[in-house]
Amino acid sequence: MKDKLLDWLNLALMANLFFVLFCFVWLAIAVVGRTSGVPLGLDLWYKLWQPVVQPAIGILMTGAIVSGVSSWVSKKFDRAG
Repeated sequence: MKDKLLDWLNLALMANLFFVLFCFVWLAIAVVGRTSGVPLGLDLWYKLWQPVVQPAIGILMTGAIVSGVSSWVSKKFDRAG
């Protein structure tokens, strides 16, 4: 059960990682577009920053910490038991 939960957590974290990377690439392209005078969604990206991107980054960091701690605890108890 615990392994299944960790597998789902890792899958969700991987999807979240790709979403955060997509947002970063979108930001980079939109900034280049803004400097070139081509509107590529930088204003929309700014509107989505606080309600969407920041929580996604926070979930990614929290999930990575939880996954690492649970892996460490699991290894610690496997060696002891």
